[in-house]
Amino acid sequence: MIIQNSIKLNSSKKFEVIDITSQINDLIEINDGIISIFSKHSTSAIVVNENESGLLDDLEFTLDVLIDDKFSYQHDRIDNNARSHLKSFLLSSSECLPIRNGRLGLGTWQSVFFIELDGPRSSRTITLTMVGE
Repeated sequence: MIIQNSIKLNSSKKFEVIDITSQINDLIEINDGIISIFSKHSTSAIVVNENESGLLDDLEFTLDVLIDDKFSYQHDRIDNNARSHLKSFLLSSSECLPIRNGRLGLGTWQSVFFIELDGPRSSRTITLTMVGE
């Protein structure tokens, strides 16, 4: 069986980490299988990691150090958000995770995050595709 669903969300900051784990679990319609979690936006990302505030602050700091404001990026000639696109390249637009007993099969400290890299934005769409039984 293949089932698709989606999550719509709004961001309120330029960089924002939004835990979407519970929203995904609420939409799971199969008992066992896999789920693809895909962001339909090239200035955002989907990641799995620990929901600890210091670690999430460290992620923002690290991305800002790697993709610094002091450089002039060619894409900025179009819409002045090259930094957001470049950060997205370093992360990922999707994750594929196991589903077990109707829930995400995550580790003890793992959560699924939507990472906003070019906010604030409204109506961000995350597509969920479930395959299983």
